[in-house]
Amino acid sequence: MAVPKLPAGPPHRVVVLALDGVYPFELGIPKRVFADAGAAYDVITCAATDDRTVETSADFTITVRHGPEALESADTVVIPPYDLRRISAELPEPVRAALARIRPGTRTVSICTGAFTLAAAGLLDGRPATTHWALADRFRRMFPRVRLDPDVLFVDDGDVITSAGAASGLDACLHIVRSDHGSAVANSVAKCCVVPPWREGGQAQYIEQPVPDEGATGTGDTRAWALERLERPLSLRELAAHARMSPRTFARRFQEETGTSPGRWLIQQRVHRARHLLESSDLPVDRIAAEVGFATGTSLRQHLHAAIGVSPQAYRRTFRAAPTAAAPVG
Repeated sequence: MAVPKLPAGPPHRVVVLALDGVYPFELGIPKRVFADAGAAYDVITCAATDDRTVETSADFTITVRHGPEALESADTVVIPPYDLRRISAELPEPVRAALARIRPGTRTVSICTGAFTLAAAGLLDGRPATTHWALADRFRRMFPRVRLDPDVLFVDDGDVITSAGAASGLDACLHIVRSDHGSAVANSVAKCCVVPPWREGGQAQYIEQPVPDEGATGTGDTRAWALERLERPLSLRELAAHARMSPRTFARRFQEETGTSPGRWLIQQRVHRARHLLESSDLPVDRIAAEVGFATGTSLRQHLHAAIGVSPQAYRRTFRAAPTAAAPVG
């Protein structure tokens, strides 16, 4: 699958720091995501020690090609999660020494328990951050100076990005690609990875999804149907009728499956579609509002500001400029 053309220039170097106890799945996420952005990124993996041997959380040990010196050349450093038994408020000396090699201003990213490493290094003091929801109490006890939000998928605080458990690392890495190069590149990468192109960082980490009753039908088909008709005023009654449910049953099932109400979900999808059009087209704000189902440009402005805190014009200036320079998030 072809990646949209990117500006010429040296690739942005991403260095993945594999610590002892690393989870193999998350260790592979940065390479999988950033490599699919073509020549925009150069992704390498390093160990904290010169022997380059890393114990994993599985029943095997790996040897990586680079030692801690690779961190000195990083534009972005990613710390994947590691076994819970290795969590500590004090960093092992090799890890502390390795982190000291990172240049000031380098973008630093953690996945799940990787946030414990950043916090132990003092990099999260006074800053917003997240980690896996099940570890929130433990994190707060160990690092009370960090402004922890355990209810979100990831937190972008400029040069530091922290994400929750497992697959949220995909969300954080796609967010970085999107911030660096725009939605067209990020969407292409997401298609290669066969994952959703965009989940808001503020989306809830954990959604209760009980096993449906035998013979029960879900709301997935209706959500797909609605996405093709966002420009229309879609009522709860119309959505329920498409799903062949009563409005009350549909609303309950919808909440169970998505963690939000049908009305709120429609607003999120319309904002997401509007963001894409602001990035990829020169359509006036009022026209975009009509295309995505907001009654007026004023309504779009209000919903976009509520979602991400900026106006359509400011958003367009930021992300239409993004593909011309692969600058760090900030």
